[in-house]
Amino acid sequence: MKRYPIATAAVCLGLLFVGIENSEAVNEFAARAREQAAAAPAAGRVPAMEAVEAAVRLVTGDEQEEGRSEMLQRIQAEAEKRREAPVNARIDPVWKAVPGYNGLEVDVEATLELMKQQGYREPLKLVYKEIPPAIGLDQLGPQPVYMGNPKKKMVALMINVAWGDEFLEPMLATLRQEGVHATFFFDGMWLKKNAETARRILSEGHEAGNHAYSHKNMSKLDRMSNLNEISKTEALLTGEVGVKNKLFAPPSGDYNQTTVQVAHELKLRTILWTLDTVDWKKPEPSSIVHKVQTKVTPGTLILMHPTSSSRAALKGMIQAIRSKGLALGTVSEVISPERLHEVESTGQ
Repeated sequence: MKRYPIATAAVCLGLLFVGIENSEAVNEFAARAREQAAAAPAAGRVPAMEAVEAAVRLVTGDEQEEGRSEMLQRIQAEAEKRREAPVNARIDPVWKAVPGYNGLEVDVEATLELMKQQGYREPLKLVYKEIPPAIGLDQLGPQPVYMGNPKKKMVALMINVAWGDEFLEPMLATLRQEGVHATFFFDGMWLKKNAETARRILSEGHEAGNHAYSHKNMSKLDRMSNLNEISKTEALLTGEVGVKNKLFAPPSGDYNQTTVQVAHELKLRTILWTLDTVDWKKPEPSSIVHKVQTKVTPGTLILMHPTSSSRAALKGMIQAIRSKGLALGTVSEVISPERLHEVESTGQ
């Protein structure tokens, strides 16, 4: 009655001590040995079985530790090669405040844990984490923003709405069909009469911004008048539309440092544009598409209005932007330091 457990134990021990590397085979033999020992009477159990189980734990534990050590070294080597340093926000003499861009590095501990779950076997799956820059837009103080970081392959459509809504509906339909979210800067006088339209625009995933109240040249106004123009529209955005706004676009792009400072005190970032469609002059839609095709680059903020030219050009603009490998997002997304790609990649 003792022969079979002893024989099984001997086979298992033999496999263990000749240095077999397949821990799955070891585990399978050990499982059989345990089953036979459990089926045998208590008196028939042999001390050798305890040795088998101890040896299995020792070998598999050693193998796991060795696998962990080798995997850790490989992950650390990959981390060294793949790290991308963050880019600080800066003040450019032409483009004013240029946003920063997050760096990227392998999260060694998270990657090791992920590989542990698959037994330290291929393929290697790297988990990344973003590293924020030491200097962001907030550290630059009251400065206007004309563009996103040029390393971020994203573009925003900023649509200033100050008169009429004749072309809004077809433009919204195109944005919906193309799966694009834009940023709409609302003039306060328009917003007061069209709050319901504004709410519907936001319900479709678009972003809202402040375009002052009565489309005045802000640089010609004193401090109090700047404050009134911006705060009146801000009250409408909060009370009538129900948004917590963070962006301000001065009418006609006209501003001075007082304007920027007042907006900053209201916790609003002053936004200008990188590329102007000049659609208010009613150019041929094809000329707008051509301008976008030839001049758009990563980080571009494109100014437009709900006009007949932009309505007809909008789909072509979107296609031209995408043909350059650029994504489309809101102004807040473009000027954010967050990266575009996913934080986990497989099969590397």
